[in-house]
Amino acid sequence: MEATDPGIFAAVAWGASVKFHRVSPPSTAEIRTFTSVADAEKHLEQVGYLPSPEIATAAFLADRMDKPILVEGPAGVGKTELARAMATALGRELIRLQCYEGLDEAKALYEWEYAKQLLYTQLLKDKIGEMVQGTSTLSEAADRLASSDAVFFSERFLLPRPILRAQLSERPALLLVDEIDKADPEFEAFLLEVLSDNAVTIPELGTFHAKHIPRVLLTSNNARELSDALKRRCLHLHIDFPDRERELRIVRSRLPHVPQMLAEQVVEAVAAIRALDLKKAPSISETLDWAQSLVLLNAEQLTSDVVASTLNLVLKYEGDIEKARANLPQIAQA
Repeated sequence: MEATDPGIFAAVAWGASVKFHRVSPPSTAEIRTFTSVADAEKHLEQVGYLPSPEIATAAFLADRMDKPILVEGPAGVGKTELARAMATALGRELIRLQCYEGLDEAKALYEWEYAKQLLYTQLLKDKIGEMVQGTSTLSEAADRLASSDAVFFSERFLLPRPILRAQLSERPALLLVDEIDKADPEFEAFLLEVLSDNAVTIPELGTFHAKHIPRVLLTSNNARELSDALKRRCLHLHIDFPDRERELRIVRSRLPHVPQMLAEQVVEAVAAIRALDLKKAPSISETLDWAQSLVLLNAEQLTSDVVASTLNLVLKYEGDIEKARANLPQIAQA
């Protein structure tokens, strides 16, 4: 773990979500901008996020420059939570696009509501019969129907997906493109135009320009190297695991009922565990789960026996648990 941590979140990271997830702030929320780095830091703290100077600076510049932020770092350090905090602090609607292998433009941009189109066709079948009346060939009938394509490919049948929804939202939005490194390079290339122009082209309808330029935050766990073209279009921010002092602040903030000494021992033990050669180091949310569980188990201090019986709360792979068991004295006395 690096000695200096660029920042971390104060709220517990949320679990797995649906492919596309939207969280709307209250309709009465004030739409605002960050007036300075100090202002960004203050408002992020007010919504439960503990930013470092680097994070506050990136948030301020992204808001004032209308530039996306590419946030990189290991899983569980608060990248997604930063997007939630920024959306709440700015009074913007949060629209989330969860990336995965095979994600294409149709799922990220828009789809046609084919079922609705089919129903509309059934309702208008008598009218269609009148339109093709008098035609002698299938080709001639098709030509007449083609003249009515605009009816079926209009905005009434358009189903906006996250990217288009962020562009067309009546309320200024923040678009979270989560785990962009899991998407294919082809999707990443498609995203470049959206980030550059803040516009989306639908062949049947034309080009839609953003009603309000959305704030955009992309996250990456470094599963693959992202293109230089994407990085050039974004402000870059790296978030690592927190140092002990910051992590203790998080535990005390989120779990004030945890005794001070136990909270300190948990933070020190997690730091010792992260120093091991693990497949997956414990995230902040796992630190919080561990501290909470120890209180429920009436543990007054972190002994070797307590650590051994609860390692599954912070480590998710058996190989990692075995490595930790081999270092129990160092972990319990960290």
